[in-house]
Amino acid sequence: MKVKAFLLIAIILSACTFEWKDTDLTGESIDSLIVVDTIPLLPREIKPEDIVIRKDFLYDKYTLEDEYPYKDTTRVFQWEQIKKLIALIETAQLEKASWGILQNRRNRNGEAAVVHNFKRNKYNLIIDSLGIERYQGIPLYSLNDTITPERYSLDGSLVKISNDTTKFVKASTVSFEGDWYIPRKYIKPIDIDTLYFNKLVFVDRTNQNITTLEKVDSVWLVRSMNPATTGVYKPPYAHPTPLGIFVVQEKKAKMIFYKDGSTETGGFAPYASRFCNGAYIHGVPSNVPRTSIIEYSQTLGTIPRSHMCVRNASSHAEFVYNWAPVYESLVFVIE
Repeated sequence: MKVKAFLLIAIILSACTFEWKDTDLTGESIDSLIVVDTIPLLPREIKPEDIVIRKDFLYDKYTLEDEYPYKDTTRVFQWEQIKKLIALIETAQLEKASWGILQNRRNRNGEAAVVHNFKRNKYNLIIDSLGIERYQGIPLYSLNDTITPERYSLDGSLVKISNDTTKFVKASTVSFEGDWYIPRKYIKPIDIDTLYFNKLVFVDRTNQNITTLEKVDSVWLVRSMNPATTGVYKPPYAHPTPLGIFVVQEKKAKMIFYKDGSTETGGFAPYASRFCNGAYIHGVPSNVPRTSIIEYSQTLGTIPRSHMCVRNASSHAEFVYNWAPVYESLVFVIE
């Protein structure tokens, strides 16, 4: 029995270390012996294989299968990539943090400074080395250079704030690695103490589809799987839907749009949820003089053809409009 007791004590001691601490709870100097667990209590990383997805539709019109034919090819919902991105955002939320949204729609918060190694694109607009435009962009400064920004980020991008100073905010984006200094005027803090992103929208530029997921308990439930149409690159008016992770920022029951190259009203798109610059998830556009909503278009889910937005069946856009709260829902654009 003595041998067993000794072994038990040895096992317990091997998991711990003894170290002297010189302060008590009041900060005064003392001598005391503290037992400290040697295993660091850090948040564990969520991995794609930890993510459980199950179908439980709240919207079941025009529903696509996991794989479905398109012309002479097969299109899919990229569940493995979706799991990776869910794991990324789950891991980011393990540690309590302050969240913010980068905002500069139509340069409302000021034109960004010119970056190192800038170029011009086919629109003759200044872009950074990754092709992100200065117009409506947010400047990101390296931690050792607050004079000239290193690159731009997109309006609507989600950031985790680690330090807030008078002029700059130190933050990391969820879309790509690295810590940056960002002028505070471009960041809108999300002032919700208990915020947890449990409503996600995934837009797939390659497969021209859209799916919505909601976390209930420990399972991610698929709420819809639908055809969609993303933006096409067609200068000077049409832009591809930008890739990245964005926050739903604004909603319009009827989003008015102009005819290309003018300020004349071209029509409206119903149930519009804005996530980046002028990119909305919305229903089928109605061109003037039509004033009623169009429910569906045969061009949905075919090829990119919008100006930047993500077109949906109008009833699905209405579902997203009502289901995804502003500042509490994320949009992932993948390819």
